[in-house]
Amino acid sequence: MLDSFPVALLVGTLLGFLTGLGVGGGSLLILWLTLVLELPPQTARGINLLFFLPSALISCLFRWKQGSVRLRQLLPAILAGCTAAAAFSFLGVRMDLALLKKLFGGLLLATGLRELTYRPK
Repeated sequence: MLDSFPVALLVGTLLGFLTGLGVGGGSLLILWLTLVLELPPQTARGINLLFFLPSALISCLFRWKQGSVRLRQLLPAILAGCTAAAAFSFLGVRMDLALLKKLFGGLLLATGLRELTYRPK
């Protein structure tokens, strides 16, 4: 039942909405795919990447039309992000999975602590 087309459509719509808000629907998608649908983590990550591309593109186009995204400011981040993604995807295949999980957990913990203690200037 949970892997039926109507449920997939509902979950995809909800997560696309959250992605458009910048909440991080991709992380929730991985949780849905691995915990609820019991897909292997590698498959869930691949689906997440394919889900993210059109969602991010559409969200960015709307933000650009609103004037909140300036390509000149983003170009260095885009280039660095693409380079790092390619390099670490290559390295991630060769890394110990336990180490990779610990590094990712540390990143999530650091991000959560920063969000809890962040104060706008």
